[in-house]
Amino acid sequence: MDLFFYAVPSLMLAFVLFGAYRVMRRSLQIRSAWNSGLTAEGRCLRMFTTTHGGSNDSSVHTTLHHVYEFTARDGRVVRFEEENGPATTVEGDFVTVYYAEGHEVVATAKAPGRAKLAASTIAILAFLGVFAVFCIGFMVTYSQVFDGFGFEFGEGADDTPDTPDTVVIDGVTMTP
Repeated sequence: MDLFFYAVPSLMLAFVLFGAYRVMRRSLQIRSAWNSGLTAEGRCLRMFTTTHGGSNDSSVHTTLHHVYEFTARDGRVVRFEEENGPATTVEGDFVTVYYAEGHEVVATAKAPGRAKLAASTIAILAFLGVFAVFCIGFMVTYSQVFDGFGFEFGEGADDTPDTPDTVVIDGVTMTP
């Protein structure tokens, strides 16, 4: 039974840490694309939406996707997909693409907005941090409460309480 109260929060914590890694990685990629100083004229090849939710009276969340293509400085043709771009960009539009060269070209068609990127990254990391603290706090509290009260679960747990061999009350020794 103890395994359940440690495994579930640990699994949730692993997902939180992976999410934080992904948020930081994407933020650093976008920042490196903006800071590289490399730009190219790109073209929107496709625009589409995906929807999530809508069942059991929940709200529907729609995400806008754009597929862009541009030619990098070294002559490579790069195609990438980006979420939550401007709704005014439609198929066939030309856009400015900011990119960073390397083994894997990192690109974005979003205009530089360093403060907005930093604020959104910090907000998401703060939320994930609160969730991580909750998971760790739950595990620590669980271990303190059930170890402090002497509860034992699982293999080897004794169902009978420990009884003392003798009890001393007001100087009188009694044996149960």
